[in-house]
Amino acid sequence: MSRNLLILCVFCALFFLRNSVSTAQNNSIQKQNITLKQPPYLKAGDTVAIVAPSGILKNKKHEITQAQILLKSWGLHSILGEHLFNQNNHFAGTDDERCEDFQKALDDKSIKAIWCARGGYGSVRILDKLDWSTFKENPKWIIGYSDITAIHNTVHNLGIQSIHGMMCTSLQDDPSTIKETINSLKDGLFGKNLNYTLKGSEYNRPGIISAPIVGGNLTMLHSMLGSNTSIDTSGKILFIEDIGEYKYHIDRMLQSLKRAGYFDDCAGVIVGDMSKIKSNTTVWGTSIEQLILDVLSEYNFPIAFNMSAGHEPDNRALVLGKMLNLNVKREHSTIIFKEN
Repeated sequence: MSRNLLILCVFCALFFLRNSVSTAQNNSIQKQNITLKQPPYLKAGDTVAIVAPSGILKNKKHEITQAQILLKSWGLHSILGEHLFNQNNHFAGTDDERCEDFQKALDDKSIKAIWCARGGYGSVRILDKLDWSTFKENPKWIIGYSDITAIHNTVHNLGIQSIHGMMCTSLQDDPSTIKETINSLKDGLFGKNLNYTLKGSEYNRPGIISAPIVGGNLTMLHSMLGSNTSIDTSGKILFIEDIGEYKYHIDRMLQSLKRAGYFDDCAGVIVGDMSKIKSNTTVWGTSIEQLILDVLSEYNFPIAFNMSAGHEPDNRALVLGKMLNLNVKREHSTIIFKEN
């Protein structure tokens, strides 16, 4: 090979390498700057559908009535899914019945929000039965947490915001005992910016970041891996919470997310309530906070603990897919959702 030809080959290789790096960087930037579509905020006179895509609502009529009373106090109308109180073993009706109620709520343009009555388990069984085409053209707020994370993931992948917040069964107690929980949901639905100050933690990893928030229940995020309902966390803040798990279960799920690349380009992590952790005969040996830090030790993004969201009465609303400013300090952390 002549010297000139060798120089030409080297030049071409460098040119293509530079373009490849540039393209990768641009793709990364585009991922980080994705703005999800925001459904219209609610206003007086709007209608909210209450449906049960998951667990059975046995002896929960009081909670549903309380939810309707609450919506009315906000100036909203409510309608109930036709099969809301159906019972099919573990579920609130058959898969087809639950799917039918959810589909009607998605397709009815007069309905401006869909409020899930409860979680439990079952939403994943109807995901692939749902037609989202009308919803994509006329998005509306979908509200819930826990098992509803599967639906949030789907909505996120459609490019639309949703609300991780209390469900109807959260109203089993005196509403005055969960005033902040209720107020945060109302604020999120009616367009008032959500701002939270989290109590400090020695485990916090300080840092400041501005990015959209995604995530939800850790078990559900883990169960979505490998499917088209898994989410891309690149350039995003991942929120996680869970209930009733062993520490080694939590470690295993986080390790799985890690191996799947969830944290490679993640902008930050917010840890909500890890409730009712089970005791194992073999002692794990560290706190749940240290467990999480150990899994994420090789990453440099900020990590905030003590977000009041998850399976506790104090369950503040989070607008998934919306940009927020996260400022993590040892003494406290702040979460400030950005104005649109």
